[in-house]
Amino acid sequence: MSEKKPKVWKMILISWVFVYPTVNIMFILIFPLLADFHQLIKTLVFTLILVPVMGIVLPKLHRYFWNWITK
Repeated sequence: MSEKKPKVWKMILISWVFVYPTVNIMFILIFPLLADFHQLIKTLVFTLILVPVMGIVLPKLHRYFWNWITK
């Protein structure tokens, strides 16, 4: 029995559809709170939030859309 391989472009698309609005929401909510901080601190806080969220949500999204991704 051969398992279908995922289409890389579909996995990238699903990832982008999650990341793009998430980044924009974070810019609206987080950056005003960090306005007085140095850019390196802003980026540190931003990535400290974004990367774990991506690590939790993206695998679930890929699993949810797996039938389409492998089609």
